[in-house]
Amino acid sequence: MSFTSIEICAGAGGQSIGLEQAGFEHLALVEIDGDACNTLRHNRPAWNVCEMDVKEFSAKTFRGEVSLFAGGVPCPPFSIAGKQLGKDDERDLFPEALRLIGECRPQAVLLENVRGFLSKRFDGYRRSLLERLEEMGYTGEWRLLTAADYGVPQLRPRAIYVGFLDDHFDYFQWPVREGPAPSVGEVLYKEMASRGWKKAKSWKEQANGIAPTLVGGSKKHGGADLGPSRARKGWKQLGVDGRSLVDEPPGPDFKGMPRLTVRMASMVQGFPEDWEFTGRKTAAYRQVGNAFPPPVAKAVGESIVSALNKEKKAWRSGKVLELNFEHTL
Repeated sequence: MSFTSIEICAGAGGQSIGLEQAGFEHLALVEIDGDACNTLRHNRPAWNVCEMDVKEFSAKTFRGEVSLFAGGVPCPPFSIAGKQLGKDDERDLFPEALRLIGECRPQAVLLENVRGFLSKRFDGYRRSLLERLEEMGYTGEWRLLTAADYGVPQLRPRAIYVGFLDDHFDYFQWPVREGPAPSVGEVLYKEMASRGWKKAKSWKEQANGIAPTLVGGSKKHGGADLGPSRARKGWKQLGVDGRSLVDEPPGPDFKGMPRLTVRMASMVQGFPEDWEFTGRKTAAYRQVGNAFPPPVAKAVGESIVSALNKEKKAWRSGKVLELNFEHTL
């Protein structure tokens, strides 16, 4: 059986790649950023990339054709790094997601945001979203997933909602952990050594842990660096200078701590090695840092496919409840 999807806020394709690998054919990818759209077109010319504001997009023409509606709506309204205005933030696109879900009536819904969205501060907002989705016929729940549990060498905890029409949720099981993630050194060693850096092997041994969460920033704030001081401290422990990115890996006689290239950052994010990002360095890194890791999207996507196929009924006790992750934040 084939499955289709519509994705909003598609960015540079992190979620799109993972869902494609899970078996979904994209009917439309909606994204407002021109550089990200160029990246999508450059890597997948056949994809239907809709370069526009989500508020201007209509999904009515796809009604009855959509297996999955997916989207990583903007995180600033709920990020601990911002003012946490939630529904009062003009960048909150959950209302648009609900509108589009109502227009196309997909069999399943996948929504993603920062872990701050699961904090107590937004209990009421999450509850109202669940109620709206239930009124539309969807049964689902939120869960906190960490990228490192699915083979990505960084923390990157994300709030994920998965819901279904009919009884498909009875067959849905969250993807199980895949075991320890590879270290930053293991993932980046080949690239770090690509220009003959003599100390690449010893650097690999030092970079024996997973990375802090990559931060892409916005057009108004944030440049091509690896995040605030706490994140840079974490990178320093891995032998990486996080103050900025560079254009190429270290040369044979390089001394000191190396900096990442955009390509290296994308590998830490879990992108395929052949995925190319368009635009200048800061714009390209912003696409990487704001992405949903493809391996996580693939894992969740495969679980959704299993539920749509009703492959194995999940064990559940009683009514589906919204989980409280306050202690995991």
